[in-house]
Amino acid sequence: MGNTTDVALKERIKELTCLYEVSSSISNVDFQDVESTLKAIAKSLQKAFLYPDKTGICIAVKSIYVQTEQYVEGGVSIASDIKIFNENKGRIVCALNSDHFKKEDFLKEEQLLVNNVALKIGDLFERIDIQNSEATLKKRMEHADRLGILGEITAGIAHELNTPLANILGFAELLKADFENDKKVSGDLNKIIDNAIFSREVLKKLMFFACEMPQEKKHVNLVPTIKSAIDLLDASFRKEQVKYIVKIEDDTLWLRADPIQLTQIIFNLLMNAIYFSPKDGLVTMEALQTETDIILKISDEGSGFTPEALEKVFQPFFTTKPMEDGSGLGLSVVHGIVASHKGSITAENRLPKGAIFTITLPKT
Repeated sequence: MGNTTDVALKERIKELTCLYEVSSSISNVDFQDVESTLKAIAKSLQKAFLYPDKTGICIAVKSIYVQTEQYVEGGVSIASDIKIFNENKGRIVCALNSDHFKKEDFLKEEQLLVNNVALKIGDLFERIDIQNSEATLKKRMEHADRLGILGEITAGIAHELNTPLANILGFAELLKADFENDKKVSGDLNKIIDNAIFSREVLKKLMFFACEMPQEKKHVNLVPTIKSAIDLLDASFRKEQVKYIVKIEDDTLWLRADPIQLTQIIFNLLMNAIYFSPKDGLVTMEALQTETDIILKISDEGSGFTPEALEKVFQPFFTTKPMEDGSGLGLSVVHGIVASHKGSITAENRLPKGAIFTITLPKT
């Protein structure tokens, strides 16, 4: 009787030591190297079993898989699921690696211990997910702040340039009338006028980015706008040998918006998707609604974004296209229009390949 009590006491001490070591490992976790923490937990758990030299531990959670040297798949085992936010995301398996063992050779307390460790690992990954979500949210807020500041600076520059540019254009047109008979001077003045008009268009795009352009908001059904844009771009899709599919959940998607600016959003994003799509690539456009919002998603099967491009994708004059193919203002215009409609736009890489833009616009 005394011997049995001593053995039971030793096993309880081993289990308590295991829980202490597991808690310490989790408290000191390096979020960049969670695998090392799981390896330490597996070793601590193995030492707590009645037959540590014959027990192998395997921990699989999310994309991480660790096991001790003694682990042999297919042996007699006990296990416990690892739940993260109440969803099964992994499993701990503890196996006896000899044919001489039976299921009954595991102690009841060992199953309870494994359940307890699985709970602690689940809590750890919940902390990691929360931290990652907070980091992502903080990054997005910082990005939005930078874009907001950039918008204010851009608006100021655009206003400052607008008056001298209008003067250049006006005086050039007056001079042209005076030099109608001088072909050389008239030709040079035409170049000045053309470049001034081009610069004015650039300023307009900058004003869109800065949300400074006047709007005429109406009650608009987005569905015909989408279909018209697709019809007009059908030739571009065929020319570039890019396929497309349109998924619209409802016959009507009503919102209060400027119809011309809505068309600009769709055109710019679809043209961008066509440009970056490989031959026979697929561009997908989805439109759906919630109680309060209209959601547009445009995705392609191109090469996607580099980390640098994701940071700067909506900034004016940033482009990954060759200089002759783009000014870097198309996506900044889209961002400005969406912001002026109190909506949001995100750009992400799409699995397994390509990019996806998601626009959320309030209905009212």
